[in-house]
Amino acid sequence: MPEFTVRTIVGSLSEKSINRKLFRALDRLAPEAGLQLVELPIKDLPLYNHDFDADYPEVATQLKNDVEAADAVLIVTPEYNRSMPAGVKNALDWASRPWGTNSFDGKPAAVIGTSPGAIGTAIAQNHVRGVLAFLAAPTLAQPEAYIQDRPGLIDDEGEIADESTRAFLVQYLTAFREHIAKTLRAER
Repeated sequence: MPEFTVRTIVGSLSEKSINRKLFRALDRLAPEAGLQLVELPIKDLPLYNHDFDADYPEVATQLKNDVEAADAVLIVTPEYNRSMPAGVKNALDWASRPWGTNSFDGKPAAVIGTSPGAIGTAIAQNHVRGVLAFLAAPTLAQPEAYIQDRPGLIDDEGEIADESTRAFLVQYLTAFREHIAKTLRAER
């Protein structure tokens, strides 16, 4: 039985995304680390603006409730134009608003991503971490996980071809579980 439930934002809205494949791989590996990953859907969120604060759309209220109910949040992000995708930022904005109702406050978090480039999604992850810091979400600092995608590394079902990548991802998820446990213990 998984120790912690982790709500996961997959930053790419494409079903064929390499980051969706990474999410599927992480989902397959998560029980080995004592985690259960559950995707938080973000594709139906309208663009946030404060005009909605008085009457939140149901999809945004559900996102906030899901973040609050989770033990932790994982963000699997691609890198678009040297930053996070708009969908990730939009989800972070919805779940942290209206002012004073930040669902991320104190919520353990982690960021990971994959890209064909040699530095993976390092810059996008840095931008996400900056927003999570402002939202008071204690974020896993080490190990960092910038996965360089290569043809055949992860198949559509999340099967990982390279054993060293598989071992690293299990290590990453295990470190995240330890981060969650430490953060939640400190809050008690």
